[in-house]
Amino acid sequence: MKKSVTILGAGLVGSLWSVILAKRGYEVQIYERRPDMRKQSISAGKSINLAMSNRGWKAIELAGLKEDIEQIAIPMTGRFLHQKDGSSAFQAYGKNGEAIYSVSRGELNKKLMDLAEKNGVKIHFEHKCTDVNLQTNTVTLEDRDGQAEKITAELLFGADGAHSALRQAYTLIDRVNSSRHYISCGYKELFIPAGPGHTFLMEKNALHIWPRGQYMMIALANFDGSFTCTLFFPFEGDPSFESLDTDDKIRAFFEEEFGDAVALMPTLLEDYKRNPVGSLITTRIDQYAFQDKSCLIGDAAHAIVPFYGQGMNAGFEDCTILAQLMDTCEEDWSRIFERFNRIRPANGQAVADLALENFIEMRDKVADPKFLERKKIEKELGKMFPEYYNSVYEMVSFTQTPYAEALAAIQAQDALLARIMENGDFYERLEQEDYRAQLERWLQAYSSDLEQTIAAIEK
Repeated sequence: MKKSVTILGAGLVGSLWSVILAKRGYEVQIYERRPDMRKQSISAGKSINLAMSNRGWKAIELAGLKEDIEQIAIPMTGRFLHQKDGSSAFQAYGKNGEAIYSVSRGELNKKLMDLAEKNGVKIHFEHKCTDVNLQTNTVTLEDRDGQAEKITAELLFGADGAHSALRQAYTLIDRVNSSRHYISCGYKELFIPAGPGHTFLMEKNALHIWPRGQYMMIALANFDGSFTCTLFFPFEGDPSFESLDTDDKIRAFFEEEFGDAVALMPTLLEDYKRNPVGSLITTRIDQYAFQDKSCLIGDAAHAIVPFYGQGMNAGFEDCTILAQLMDTCEEDWSRIFERFNRIRPANGQAVADLALENFIEMRDKVADPKFLERKKIEKELGKMFPEYYNSVYEMVSFTQTPYAEALAAIQAQDALLARIMENGDFYERLEQEDYRAQLERWLQAYSSDLEQTIAAIEK
């Protein structure tokens, strides 16, 4: 007989996981601290778009939602860079036109909740989990009136975000290492409205970036022709959220740093002053499951900064992996949790490192001509030698390569690309047969070294 399932959190990952379980015949109940978002408007400044990539799509397909989500997803085939001097450049993500997809967090969450309820999942809104007894799987819940109740779960999943109550209980287990780290930048959401007739005022099929060294702004398209913009900016210092304390300072800063965007942002001042500043946290914990009783998934297991667009995708991949383990372990939850706990934490740590590294790339390196040249060479290598080379970005966004393996490839790829760029003009030398033979030898050595590194990780 299948165990009943309790999930903490009806966000993206909790709702998706409930659908997958319900379709396999499990009785599922979700407890969510917030009100039903389908009955309320999303607070200004908190709608933030998501970038759906390969890992996310795989899980969405498992839930049977692929066709629905494709209707609200806008493909982005690369970065559109807006430099301070007014120049711009497009940088493709993949070597064969691959794309990541702009999706509304709110719309996706609503569709997942609808599908969950359609499959018999019961969602209890305005029920906040305040405590979990791991040994008995007893959950203490508090309703909107402050009334507490206790329930005992057969199977318990914590999908309740970076400040998860279940994760907090795990931190008290002997020899479990955990940490929380806030970066010095926060974020604020801004807005570019649609043009006449819901037209797009910028390239729709790109992720727009204004890289400015210690800070940056990005923009993702919405289906109505508008763009959701996010400013990633230091909390303190000059310039910072703290220093922009008058209308004149706000206007002057944006006109100086993001002049081409300001022309498209008629409500900039209003949005900047009204929308909240959010913080960006990375959480790490080296235990994701406890006995055959409970398991952390999504941000509860691995909250990361948003700069690789992998937060949702990593959480959805948790669901895919658990579903695969249900098959291979014949729904023996003791074995499922043991294996998940063995393979997943290292990848959670790795995607956190990848996201932090990509912040530096997006805000700073993408403005460097040498970096842009390196990216062009990477694409060419991937086309010429696909059996040997795939960029780290493509591994992360367009394959299911484990995050730990992608992270391990960074150093090897840095060394390979440095060697190539130090040996004269890449494109001119490609005409020379001996140079192409040398390239292949370098790539064979790189591939061999990487295979050994990956084998060591897998052990």
